[in-house]
Amino acid sequence: MRLLLCLFLLPNLCVAEGMIERIESEGGTVEFSNLTTVKKKKPVKTTIIYKYSESDDVMVFTNKKPQHVTEFEVLKYDCYACNPDSKIDWYQVRLNLTSYSDAVTQAAKKHQVDPALIRALMHAESAFNPNATSHKGAQGLMQLMPATAKELGVEDALNPAQNIAGGAKYLAKLLKQFNGNIQLATAAYNAGPTAVRKYNGVPPYKETEVYVERVGILHQRYQTAL
Repeated sequence: MRLLLCLFLLPNLCVAEGMIERIESEGGTVEFSNLTTVKKKKPVKTTIIYKYSESDDVMVFTNKKPQHVTEFEVLKYDCYACNPDSKIDWYQVRLNLTSYSDAVTQAAKKHQVDPALIRALMHAESAFNPNATSHKGAQGLMQLMPATAKELGVEDALNPAQNIAGGAKYLAKLLKQFNGNIQLATAAYNAGPTAVRKYNGVPPYKETEVYVERVGILHQRYQTAL
């Protein structure tokens, strides 16, 4: 099989409802934001690489989201809001108020979870990319680990409706476990409930601390906007 490697240097990339800017440091690493005012600072460790079939004997690898095909793989993708060095302004980053509305509404109603919180988690976890797959193996809009997805009854974690339903179910479980404390529940969503219990609060992991803070910002903004 012939292998075609296409890595395009792009000024922007289409995500959800907005355009995001590709910011590259002198060292060659990359961060994405949909705010054009973001300055070039320390970037995230992982860029996004898409893989898709061009024909029977040609595979394409690119960091441009394919627009002409519906089936593709995301080979590298890390939690959107977990990078401690990200300089994205979470008070200004564009919200996504419409994508997967039916699935969010149904999951929120079934599991008694604030739809604004579900949307905030989706934004933080995957930036609304239904095919996102992290280097640790978490998948889909709400970045479910395979074992967690199986436990939640999710057969296809890359199916948006199933992923949202599973993520909302897991979030409801965590909220119940931590007596409705949203900060602790979101910390557990990121670092695991065992770590939260161990430290009797948000674990002192920089990634988790910034994640909880950014989810809180997004949650408040989605509550206001919805």
